[in-house]
Amino acid sequence: MGNYVKMGALAEILLVAAIWSSSFVGVKVALRYIGPLTVAGLRYFLAFLLLAPWLRSRHVGLSPRVWRRLTAIGLAQYVVGNGALFYSLQRLPATAGSLSLSLVPIVVLLLEAVRLRERPGLLPGLGVALGVGGSFLFFSPSVWPKDLAALGALGIAILAFSVWPVMGREMAHGREVGTIPLTAIPLGLGGGVLLILALAVEGLPRMPLLGWGVVLGLAAINTALAYLLYAHALQHLTATQANVILNLSPLGTAVISWPTLGERIKPVQYLAIVIIIVGVAMVQMRKDLGSR
Repeated sequence: MGNYVKMGALAEILLVAAIWSSSFVGVKVALRYIGPLTVAGLRYFLAFLLLAPWLRSRHVGLSPRVWRRLTAIGLAQYVVGNGALFYSLQRLPATAGSLSLSLVPIVVLLLEAVRLRERPGLLPGLGVALGVGGSFLFFSPSVWPKDLAALGALGIAILAFSVWPVMGREMAHGREVGTIPLTAIPLGLGGGVLLILALAVEGLPRMPLLGWGVVLGLAAINTALAYLLYAHALQHLTATQANVILNLSPLGTAVISWPTLGERIKPVQYLAIVIIIVGVAMVQMRKDLGSR
């Protein structure tokens, strides 16, 4: 039964990777009409509002410790992480942003060892290295611009994005909080702060129906649904496993960008896909810590 549960969690993470593959394209479209803080704030706060009807009866009784952790996740993931990422995307190509996300498993692996006391072992550790190395190979045709501020923002985003999978999985695995509160409360906190900042800096948003449709899709599908699946899967997977699978998202982004942005996949990038898939498979070869 445990194997079926874990297979279901793997399927959830793969679906999340597929959904998040379209995020960069959607964000690029939305950025044509409004600023980066407004895109992020609307996306995440609207996602919170969509989840709010299921939240009322589920958040009562959370301890101050849990609230502190949920606040830390919201600020790190949405305000710092996505704020820094969206800032950098104004000055860097989408492939650079996608590549930065593939570096998150390295930081997650270190955080797991310290906070969760999880030792992935040699084979999964090699799988992480292959996954990250394959991402570098896949995006090697991109030329990094000499924009230290944008590159520094990407580095900040990488560190901030590592908080959610480690702390979120620790809370989910310990049943400290349910899936919906774990997903919705950080969205509301982080998205609300972003929206306040956006209104102060960028003013009221003005978009055509297409722009609002894209933002609503990002909120409902790419955020609310995807993070629910992600939070639920973290009950049965380690943070490193989940993030290395999500390392496939940039590949999906590149495939989607082919017809929309005219980016073609080169032969060396097909090799990179194979390397990443092998790395993901190796990460899954670790024993389930819950039954050791």
